[in-house]
Amino acid sequence: MFLINLKIALRNLRKNLGFSFINIGGLALGMACCLLLLLYVNYEWSYDKQFKDKDRIYVSRINLNINGRIATTIANPDKLSDAARQSIPAIENATRMAMSGEDNKLFSHEHQNFKLNAPSVDPSFLQVFNYDYVYGDAKSALSTPESVVLTESTAKKLFGNENPLGQTLKFDRRKLLKVSAVVKDQPKNQSIQYDALLSWSFYEQEHPEIKNRGWGTITCWTFFKLKDKNQFDAADAALRKIIKSNDPNTQLEAFLFPLTKFHLYNDFSNGKVTGGRIDQVRLFLFLAFCVLLIACINYMNLSTARSEKRAREVGIRKALGSRRQTLVGQFILESMVISMMAVLLAFGLLELALPYFNNLLNISMSISYGSYQIWMVLAGLILLTGFLAGSYPAFYLSSFIPVKVLKGPIGTGKSSLPVRKILVVLQFSLSICMIICAIIVYTQTQYMKNKPLGFAPDNLVQMDLEGEWKKPAKLELLKDELKKSGAISSSSEFAQGFTKDGSITGDFSWPGKEKNDNSVINYRSIGYEFSSTIGAEIVKGRDFSPKFVADTSSSILINQALADKMGIKDPVGIQVRLGDNNPPLTIVGVLKNYSNENLGLKSPPTFFYYSKSDNKTLLLRLNPAQNLSASINKIKDICQSLNPEYPVELSFVNADLSGKLEAERLLSVLSNFFGGFAIFISCLGLLGLALYMAEQRKKEISIRKVLGADLKSILILLNTDFIKLVFLSNLIAFPVAFILVTNWLKSYDYKISVSAMPFALAALMSLTIALLTVSLQSFKVAKANAVDALKYE
Repeated sequence: MFLINLKIALRNLRKNLGFSFINIGGLALGMACCLLLLLYVNYEWSYDKQFKDKDRIYVSRINLNINGRIATTIANPDKLSDAARQSIPAIENATRMAMSGEDNKLFSHEHQNFKLNAPSVDPSFLQVFNYDYVYGDAKSALSTPESVVLTESTAKKLFGNENPLGQTLKFDRRKLLKVSAVVKDQPKNQSIQYDALLSWSFYEQEHPEIKNRGWGTITCWTFFKLKDKNQFDAADAALRKIIKSNDPNTQLEAFLFPLTKFHLYNDFSNGKVTGGRIDQVRLFLFLAFCVLLIACINYMNLSTARSEKRAREVGIRKALGSRRQTLVGQFILESMVISMMAVLLAFGLLELALPYFNNLLNISMSISYGSYQIWMVLAGLILLTGFLAGSYPAFYLSSFIPVKVLKGPIGTGKSSLPVRKILVVLQFSLSICMIICAIIVYTQTQYMKNKPLGFAPDNLVQMDLEGEWKKPAKLELLKDELKKSGAISSSSEFAQGFTKDGSITGDFSWPGKEKNDNSVINYRSIGYEFSSTIGAEIVKGRDFSPKFVADTSSSILINQALADKMGIKDPVGIQVRLGDNNPPLTIVGVLKNYSNENLGLKSPPTFFYYSKSDNKTLLLRLNPAQNLSASINKIKDICQSLNPEYPVELSFVNADLSGKLEAERLLSVLSNFFGGFAIFISCLGLLGLALYMAEQRKKEISIRKVLGADLKSILILLNTDFIKLVFLSNLIAFPVAFILVTNWLKSYDYKISVSAMPFALAALMSLTIALLTVSLQSFKVAKANAVDALKYE
């Protein structure tokens, strides 16, 4: 029986090639979109799950009590790792990773120079995280302060194909390091990425002051490996008490967070995890289901649209003794065959689309055909789609009564049409909702990209301060030479990369500050001409200047957010303190708020102090009167002549800011892409309904033509019903889309207002597309010869 049903299914497909092509194509397109989204969801979900003991590895996060509200950070005290390992029995191992902001350092071998991401870690880092070793092993790696561990690709860049063990590298053109191990490159879906690893003891040699840091200084990541994952509760409870027991005045509390959730769950509110990238993953998972559902509904509509042609087949088979279950099985099998063909076509489309998406998202997704999981997913998708798409046509077609269908036209429209209309409305509602969300996501992204930032990012570049630039006299010479050349109009030093997060403190106090005020204030070190270099406005007072000697030691600038926080109308001249034991600092100017670290949030309260030693970056304002390329070349030539041992690497602040919108850009691109496919597949469903109604009403239309109805009135008659369906779809989609986008926009301080324009645009787009789709079939029916439909009546 199975072979007979299979033969009938293949025969029906071959008999109606055009119809089969539309059916399989629509289903394949929906499946390809669904599979692509599922691949991305799986890629995000697999982050940090490659480690052998992943269930026992935890990252320590810190809660800070700020005036009754809890803020959460990844930065930890340096002392936490050793103290926890010694005092908490449940902890098997612990390790630190420095957050110095100096990870990209110059490494040299012979005449080759490379900037490498090389964080400093404890030797236990290689026991907590298991890596595959090309050379060396975890025990010997990082055993001395001069040891360095390289990744395989870094080792090839520096040493080619030779064994690099025991070879020396020069760090920052000053110190020799010895290669102690080479590990295989980390996959891109790991949170901890590096080119090389340095030892913590070497970091302490480079920064002797860190040994004197207190429990309130949070500057590193800390990872713990438990002896047993079931001991989590005991270990977490003990860790929460450890900082308080060593510093009774602290507002800090450490807690354990699973490494496997580190990438996806990165948003916290009042000390509790509230989401993060997992929200985007859930959205794409829901989007995958919606696209697949739309494709299945499209198949249902197209299949049942041919009910008149399949009715007599069903009647004859029933008259010959076929049971309804047998007929259901046949139609389900037909659906499974179409589903299998659609899956094969979908995988072809998927392979074509993957390189584009990998390039777009800067990731490395691939289909592992050797994995049994992919074949289980494939079989599951065929069965799910086949049953989901074929269930309604199977039960509907098998319900025909033999006497009626063999007698003549069956008039099945009244009973089946409402269900089919509901399916079309559901299709279009989902598609319209996706279109509205895509429009608003794009609008918000453009708003954040184009909104005034409070400074001028155009023609602003930055470079690391290294080598000769650490000498104040040489740095001043560089700045003078660049100005004389006409390449720049101004320059200033800055604490770190201009778009990176910086330092915070809870020890900042001002006149009138309440005793129970635990405000955390941002602070940055800067140089002279800071406001003119970045293009920010001094609203009160002045900028730092070499004319004022006190600016180098006892003066600070504050931003408007900090002035508002202090509640002082004119803070210029007010004295504040950073810690009780330090001398007072005088506010000499108020800087207008600017957004450079998080474009969607308000500027945090920040103060700025002058420093020659704490700055890591030089900001350069390019001369607008000179050609951009000429200015860049002059800067590189002058830097190379004054600091020849260090390659010049300039980065545009504008480009770094664009990276801040990567998540929004990704959401916008994917929403537009899959929303477009959803509306296209929905139109195929609408075409199916148009085919069905045209088949049901062809005699009615013919009678109307015989009685004198013109083409225009017939087109209006046929299209009105479909316009009602699309209009109803819009009414359903509008409130759903409004709720979704309103909740999404809540995470931004700077956001667009949800206007009627996206909804009107989506409505117009859906109506236009629906009219074009239906009119093609309606025009064909209206132009048909009435004699063909009525000659046997």
